[in-house]
Amino acid sequence: MELQTGYNACMTFYTAKGDDGTTGLLGEGRVPKYHARMEAVGALDEASAALGLARAQSAAPQTASILLEAQRDLYKLMAEVAATPENAERFRFINEARVKWLEEQANELSAVVEMPKEFILPGDTLGGAALSMARAIIRRAERRVVGLFDEEEVGNPDLQRYLNRLSSLCFVLELLENQNAGKQTTLAKA
Repeated sequence: MELQTGYNACMTFYTAKGDDGTTGLLGEGRVPKYHARMEAVGALDEASAALGLARAQSAAPQTASILLEAQRDLYKLMAEVAATPENAERFRFINEARVKWLEEQANELSAVVEMPKEFILPGDTLGGAALSMARAIIRRAERRVVGLFDEEEVGNPDLQRYLNRLSSLCFVLELLENQNAGKQTTLAKA
């Protein structure tokens, strides 16, 4: 096997700094890995991974680029949540404009998909099912961030607004994926 130029054979993919059950924040200090802030960061990380899975399985032409941009936003949102209160402003990226971008995407797509009048069941297409899973994980991340906001651990209300709109956008994208594949979205009621 030939090694790529610039590869450091001594480089490891772990630091072992968290072996004591703590993790570092963006700023001074460490907190237990089960701290509410780390629970939120973990949920956001899961949300990004779920969006990546949905992006890899999407077939509608608009979906992948929208999800990639949302993943990049989540990366920045995660940094703000992981920052200590003294450093949060330094990592602030999510604002009203990013929330509006999500709203614009959802509104544009809503014009081309039929909105069901009842609850739906995921699973009509791989991309749609992955988007439904991402939506559920994003909702959990939203609950964790709202908890941090209510406890005054984070101060940017646009974080929770962004996550709320992102989960709604995932729903619309699920409908788009099903429609693009020529599949009827399954309703929850038989």
